Amino acid sequence: MRAIVIAAPGDPSVLSWNEVPDPQAGPGEVVIDIAASAVNRADIMQRQGHYPPPPGASDILGLECSGTISELGAGVTSRSVGDQVTALLAGGGYADRVAVPVGQLMSVPAPIPLVEAASLPEVACTVWSNLVMTAGLRHGQWLLVHGGGSGVGTMAIQVARALGARIAVTAGSAEKLDACAALGAELLINYQHEDFVEVMTEATGGRGADVILDNMGAAYLERNVSALAFGGRLAVIGLQGGVKGELNLGALLRKNATVHARSLRARPAGEKAAICAEVERSIWPWISAGLISPVIGARLPMDEAAEAHRLLESGAVTGKILLTASR
Repeated sequence: MRAIVIAAPGDPSVLSWNEVPDPQAGPGEVVIDIAASAVNRADIMQRQGHYPPPPGASDILGLECSGTISELGAGVTSRSVGDQVTALLAGGGYADRVAVPVGQLMSVPAPIPLVEAASLPEVACTVWSNLVMTAGLRHGQWLLVHGGGSGVGTMAIQVARALGARIAVTAGSAEKLDACAALGAELLINYQHEDFVEVMTEATGGRGADVILDNMGAAYLERNVSALAFGGRLAVIGLQGGVKGELNLGALLRKNATVHARSLRARPAGEKAAICAEVERSIWPWISAGLISPVIGARLPMDEAAEAHRLLESGAVTGKILLTASR
């Protein structure tokens, strides 16, 4: 089969579309003929040499896909050859085919086309596991989403709206803030010109955010804690603003607040299977009811993955970037 290969860590030019060995379905796994994958920030970090795959995972980029099952491994009885599915991957999505544990498969939610469904697994599992399973976001609470125009951000807004939460977002352009407003965000903060701590504090009468979903890491750590309400929960899911920051434990204690840092990719297979099951049970019905829709900002053929990475790094795209099968 063919896949995107990294010649050496570096800029997008190191990506090439080459022949590689076909995957084999191990016990409890299936092989999927991929219809589409999607680009995530983690893919960029891996391309740059900063985010190696977990032990035993494919070193091919790609953390999600949609496609058709073409092979069943030993012991798989819950799926059949020919089933159309989406999948949460530890790697391997930028390719013609991928092997994946059966527990990390989800159906294609109606009425989403198979190709567009590739935009859902990583963002849906990230959002649900962090906002609901970990942070316990509830009806009427304030959620602050950093990077509201990103793939994760656009999903987080829609999930929070379906839960009945109130939603604040940060983004770097009026266009992205308008897109967030259309999805249900009510407090729009342009981080280029505004201090999100000040805006969040004023809008909530001095209380702050009950939950913050953060993709920045170190650069926002101190300010995020300042923006939390009493009993608030900070969920760190990205490190775009650096790895090492100073955490004021006194401020956390005074607010009875918590900080969670969660990587979806590194979790054990059993945890991923539980998250996938929760997502299919909870988010997929909202999609079928029209309450949540994938936000897709660009589509490119799989063999143009380098250009897709340039697009994501430019910050010009709202929502997800899809890579469609190049067969």
